[in-house]
Amino acid sequence: MWRETGDDHLDIGGGSVTIESAGMDDAAEILRLQRFAYRSEAELYGDFRIQPLVQELGDLHEELSKVKVLKALASGAIIGSVRAYENDGTCHIGKLIVHPEFRKRGIGSALMREIEGRFPDAGRFELFTGHRSETNIRLYTGMSYRIFKTLAVNERLTLFYFEKRVASDGASFRDPPAAGK
Repeated sequence: MWRETGDDHLDIGGGSVTIESAGMDDAAEILRLQRFAYRSEAELYGDFRIQPLVQELGDLHEELSKVKVLKALASGAIIGSVRAYENDGTCHIGKLIVHPEFRKRGIGSALMREIEGRFPDAGRFELFTGHRSETNIRLYTGMSYRIFKTLAVNERLTLFYFEKRVASDGASFRDPPAAGK
């Protein structure tokens, strides 16, 4: 397990992980990690044509110019990443990835907390994952996200859309406030 050591560092049992903003010069390494990390999702759904596996470097450069991107570093190597942007008070989070050898050490949770913290004015956070992605579902529900919508993409995949609403004081709550309150 890891423990927070301050200054965006994590101790993961013998090593330290740093979370910081990623730049264009990180794109190729993030894309390699993305393709490696998403293989397990592709296997789960029997589809190796999912967008994270077929995304090209030029497309990633364009995406990175429009969103905030964080990277998790261990010994100088990128072992995790997450992207997000805000639109009309909602922060849309996507492509949370952690190298398979570093999973279940709190890095994904730390990346999520950090990316949420980069959008202090967002009143709502939104993300999605596939219906068979139990680890992701557990992570998101454990961080106070709840399913608000499902979308059947095809016979193999249903997307679960999650949201977390945030009160003006920064506290999160599981259910939206009652009408008129």
